[in-house]
Amino acid sequence: MSQADGPGHKGPLIYRQSIWTRVTHWIWAICLFFLLLTGLQIFNAHPALYIGQQSGFEFENSIFKIGAVNTDAGPRGQTTVFGQTFDSTALGLGMSGNPERPVYTAFPGEVTIPSYRDLGTGRVVHFFFGWIFVATIFIWFVASFINGHIRRDIVPRPADIAGVPKDIADHATLRFKHGRTYGPLQKLAYFGVFFVLFPLIVATGLTMSPGMNSIAPWMLDLFGGRQTARTIHFIVMLLLVAFFVIHIVMVFAAGPINELRSMITGWYRASPGTQVTEKDKP
Repeated sequence: MSQADGPGHKGPLIYRQSIWTRVTHWIWAICLFFLLLTGLQIFNAHPALYIGQQSGFEFENSIFKIGAVNTDAGPRGQTTVFGQTFDSTALGLGMSGNPERPVYTAFPGEVTIPSYRDLGTGRVVHFFFGWIFVATIFIWFVASFINGHIRRDIVPRPADIAGVPKDIADHATLRFKHGRTYGPLQKLAYFGVFFVLFPLIVATGLTMSPGMNSIAPWMLDLFGGRQTARTIHFIVMLLLVAFFVIHIVMVFAAGPINELRSMITGWYRASPGTQVTEKDKP
């Protein structure tokens, strides 16, 4: 397994992903799917975001709102972002369905769990996968610290920062180097997800819980209030969705078979000329 399969054609197979990385990766994928769709169901119950401790008719702290309005052309979906309003009917935001039977929800049923209005079920499923998500993060951090995955593959080094411009140029021209460790852009992206976005979305989720507020009231002060925490939670969700889209595009661009094999079996086809050591074996 350590020899190249063909001179100048294929590089060696190296054992790149540990069982801990692979299992947690797929659990996260499942959890985030359900968390996203149930989160949109929960958002539909009050489709607006605010900055501050409170919200209501007497406050002018809304920064994002999805709804429906009556116009001369009939009811239309409408989205407001930082005071700027635009028609969002074509996007299915605020109003969806057919003209004869319109549905007035912020996000359409096609992207929510359940597909119909059911806040109670949405919350139960959301919290169920939320706690699995948190437990998986804890397991990943412990295992990755012990086996060196965080130090080796996640935390960027000065050389990685210096290599960012070249890595951007290589990605722009679809010249991917399949090495033993992640490239500069991969390290920066994964570091941002694991050390910024994941902790932030968990912390803001806990801040919105009245039960957690009684245990750790300082979290409300840390995030500027429950409404601000909810807004940050939503923004982090959008960033994770953007990461997922880019991640999938990169998987296909870099070679889906090789990338999937590494996340299923652990074995990764490196570029020709990659030196293989005992560390590359399970």
